[in-house]
Amino acid sequence: MTAMRTETQTKTGLYEKLVAYRRELHAHPELSAKEFATTERIRRWLSEEGITILDYPLETGLIAEVVGALPGPTIALRADIDALPVNEATNLPFASQTEGLMHACGHDYHTASMIGAAILLQSKKASLKGTVRFIFQPAEEIAQGAKWVEEAGALNGVSAIFGMHNKPDLPVGTIGIREGGLMASADRFELEIHGVGGHAGIPDSTIDPIVIASQVIIGLQTIISRNTSPFHNAVISITQIHGGNSWNVIPEKVYMEGTVRAFQKEDREKIPDLMRRAAEGIASGFGAIADFRWHPYVSIVDNDARFKAIMEETAAEKGYRFVEPKPVAGGEDFAHYQTLIPGFFVFMGVDGTREWHHPEFNLKEEALAVAADYFSALAIKVLDQWES
Repeated sequence: MTAMRTETQTKTGLYEKLVAYRRELHAHPELSAKEFATTERIRRWLSEEGITILDYPLETGLIAEVVGALPGPTIALRADIDALPVNEATNLPFASQTEGLMHACGHDYHTASMIGAAILLQSKKASLKGTVRFIFQPAEEIAQGAKWVEEAGALNGVSAIFGMHNKPDLPVGTIGIREGGLMASADRFELEIHGVGGHAGIPDSTIDPIVIASQVIIGLQTIISRNTSPFHNAVISITQIHGGNSWNVIPEKVYMEGTVRAFQKEDREKIPDLMRRAAEGIASGFGAIADFRWHPYVSIVDNDARFKAIMEETAAEKGYRFVEPKPVAGGEDFAHYQTLIPGFFVFMGVDGTREWHHPEFNLKEEALAVAADYFSALAIKVLDQWES
């Protein structure tokens, strides 16, 4: 942690308030699209600070705004608010009070931090050159919330968007800043091989989908090694396979399912067709049929290079250390915003006890002060330097 006191810590009572917010959220987690009480807590806390709540048709989550006295563009800061179906095992005094649910990904920290940024900016409205819109987004864990925010119209008039995710392996006071692909796209596929079943002792009378599926699995793996650049990052993982129900019967079909992760848009775009062609070609060679189905899920968190310098400058001016983090192959639906408007997503160091989604996940609450301080300063700096 930097030796400098953050503005959040210096502002009387604000840090303690954010800790209290985070702990209340942590004790009362709610799943994606069910964040009704969470939304009302956020609404109450913002209203108590005089921050404007905007009226958008969202069942959960909310949009707030700090409007500066001086003219300028509108930018957005985003926090996700949902929890996970995880049984908490932290033994914290403010542990989840709901059996089977937990803020095991730190969204309680994200939410409380962005409330802090809003409070800090509200106190500087007189000198603020533009508007900062705060998106408290539902349903990140099911990759639907960002789409709902867009469909509600909450991005209308927004010129750029910024966000964060806590990073357990970075210390408090360190910010991970990386242009380009920071988090991977996450897409799902299904594949069925339809053959001809029959007696396992008379295989020549069958078209064995298990043998064909085995060939297809090997063939799919060569897509990464022979059809994508060795300087790119992508992976195809087959995560389940089902075929047959008897020891002496060759089945009619085999079902497979899995995921593809990529960090470059061109790979995400071309891999599905390459998979389809490989599966259909191999199956056809054996006289079988391959039925390939692709399910787009989450885009790449692809940070706009034009903002990298200002992200780093803000960190340096506030006394924080910044590093270039390794990309993470987990998905994040902040990526959806970046397909619509320019955006940048960072990792905030929290000295976590465990990785995301673990029952013992926890973080150092000093990170609340850092995030609130950093994002309020970033918003001011972006608006000050904005060129229309």
